[in-house]
Amino acid sequence: MRSFPGSLFMVLRCPSQEEGEIMAALHRPKNEELRTKKPFPMPIRSFEEIEGWQSARELTKQVYAITRHGEFARDFGLRDQITRAAGSTMHNIAEGFDGGSNPEFIKFLRYSQRSCSEVQSQLYVALDQGYLNREEFDLIYGQAELTHAKVGGFIRYLLNSPAPAPFKPRTKNQKLS
Repeated sequence: MRSFPGSLFMVLRCPSQEEGEIMAALHRPKNEELRTKKPFPMPIRSFEEIEGWQSARELTKQVYAITRHGEFARDFGLRDQITRAAGSTMHNIAEGFDGGSNPEFIKFLRYSQRSCSEVQSQLYVALDQGYLNREEFDLIYGQAELTHAKVGGFIRYLLNSPAPAPFKPRTKNQKLS
């Protein structure tokens, strides 16, 4: 890191940028800087827009599809447990979305991650019992890993973003302020 003349900030040097480019960026007119800044990300208006929820939905579809056939369909205990855990991955994201604060939302996102791990563990039971082959196991296990990772990325994003304005429930007849 290096400080440049006339600057109050430390600037990271990128090996691909020349010092002249950095200096030019520091002395760019303010209005030009405003035009070139990236816009703020669009707010998420519904839980269905969250990539982690979309991935969890796909995981749930795969789990339900595999549990409908053969011996898996007759093992009511394991079938019910794995389908509930898969559904819980997406349900916790939806429930946390309406929590009203980032910490509350993150708590539910972590529940969702735990449900992904539960699905993965139950997949081993199904594999060991011969309810699914290795290819089916790998496909669903990979989807659970992807879902866990997407939810984890969203948690990191929320931890580094400013807290949203507090949620104030209102009735249908109340006006927005």
